[in-house]
Amino acid sequence: MDVIAKATSMVGAAMVALRRGRAPTDKAMGSAPAIPAARAQGIMTLKMPTAHGWPEGRVPTAAPGLKVNAFASGLEHPRWIEVLPNGDVLVAEALLQADPPKKLMDHAMQATMRRAGAIGRSANRVSLLRDPDGDGVAEERRTFVENQRQPFGMALVDGTFYLGNTDGIVAFDYADGADRLDGPGRKLVDFKPGGHWTRSLIASPDETKIYAGVGSLSNIGDDGMEAEEGRAAIWEYDIVSRQARIFASGLRNPVGTAWEPSTGKLWTVVNERDGLGDETPPDYLTSVKDGGFYGWPFAYWGGIVDDRVPQDAELVARTIQPDYALGGHTASLGLCWMPEGTLPGFGAGMVIGQHGSWNRSTLSGYKLIFVPFADGKPSGPARDILWGFLSEDEKLSYGRPVGVKVGPDGKSLLMADDVGNVIWRVTGA
Repeated sequence: MDVIAKATSMVGAAMVALRRGRAPTDKAMGSAPAIPAARAQGIMTLKMPTAHGWPEGRVPTAAPGLKVNAFASGLEHPRWIEVLPNGDVLVAEALLQADPPKKLMDHAMQATMRRAGAIGRSANRVSLLRDPDGDGVAEERRTFVENQRQPFGMALVDGTFYLGNTDGIVAFDYADGADRLDGPGRKLVDFKPGGHWTRSLIASPDETKIYAGVGSLSNIGDDGMEAEEGRAAIWEYDIVSRQARIFASGLRNPVGTAWEPSTGKLWTVVNERDGLGDETPPDYLTSVKDGGFYGWPFAYWGGIVDDRVPQDAELVARTIQPDYALGGHTASLGLCWMPEGTLPGFGAGMVIGQHGSWNRSTLSGYKLIFVPFADGKPSGPARDILWGFLSEDEKLSYGRPVGVKVGPDGKSLLMADDVGNVIWRVTGA
């Protein structure tokens, strides 16, 4: 494995050097992005910084007027956050557990991801954090749920706690203030595990339904579309009827979801396909329509055909163009709605945790960003909230942003950092 890792590093460095001079200088971002023409890569660019963690005394850089502190540290790959009505903060601790590699490229990718701390042993638990004195640091930590299968998304509805494992949604009875939930939970919905493994959850505003993001198995249907059945989609679970259905599809890896309050629309962030260039296609933020199809794997950005894939002309014609581009390979995962007045200097809009790229010549993402909204849609360029997660030479990652939530005080943001093993708290300075 060391030999494979070294070979991967050498080949990856060669591909990065070869492509850096041809890389686009402008990012494909915004409502009308300039997306470069696709360049089939053959050997995919592999560039991922080595997971390092935060040196003593170092923290992310916050935008002017803001400050950041560690709400909790010493966690084990914290990925997703849920804030309960009583102020308890839940954090899902989980990690990709990769299947045995089948191809040389699988070996290469896994070696790269292992060095970056992106695959390995998964804690498979949800921890509960409490800050009883309200000083912005959690003094209490307990195991809330354990022995799950790569837990991720969470939702609490009317005394029932819903948890998104990679293989489905489970439910537990919950009483206000509970420190721990025992047992495996009641299985409500089955999902195919593996591949893009995260399963985010969000309850509808009227608390009658649960929505779950289920990513694809592969990059572009590499193992055939039968293997992708039920994937690359957002699912809807009806709490009353106990029936589940696909709500929207053609979404390669929809992770974070959030409600825009003025229109009542569901929004998501999606990780797009690899192997076509540094900025092609961009990851995106989009509203999601019931029955909508968003292109994967046949096309991207509203109908640009991916000629590596056997085509379906009817689905390409139905493809909905996303609302807002987030740059190529930023791995935009976390998403929450931030109301007006949460952070000074920032209005209402969507906050996005960009986990960061692994397959482009110049790294992208590795930030917590804000997209302003007006009249129910994006209304201007994105702004950085937190950055500084990478070393200047891009060789080390101190942290990687993932899930984000408005804090229990309504005047802060909480963000999971799964390389730094920290929950960061952002407030006014």
